[in-house]
Amino acid sequence: MASDQGAPLPAPAQPAGWPRPPACLPHARLADPPNGARVAVAGLVLVRQRPGTAKGVIFLTLEDETGICNVIVWRALYERFRRAVIAGRCLRVTGRLQRDGAVVHVIAEVIEDISPMLDELLRPAD
Repeated sequence: MASDQGAPLPAPAQPAGWPRPPACLPHARLADPPNGARVAVAGLVLVRQRPGTAKGVIFLTLEDETGICNVIVWRALYERFRRAVIAGRCLRVTGRLQRDGAVVHVIAEVIEDISPMLDELLRPAD
């Protein structure tokens, strides 16, 4: 991603040794890509919602070290990635950015359970 002057924006600071899923956009930078851009985000699952009035749509809230991200999972995609959506503690989601004013969502296309990355936090530092 580049700033208005064309120079790359600095990566957000993160604790030394903190595992970072590859090629994921930090949640604090979700305002940078244009509406409809394909992005990958990752984070801890804070909330899973499946309201009865949502016709099978599932809403996920993910958190990384920079903030939160709202994810929309359509019914057909849920069936394909059911295990990750239900059991994943930490997910990597690839999808399209949807922006409506200040509200930003990622419309999920691929969902990966990356919960094993959490085990890296328990390993002693070298």
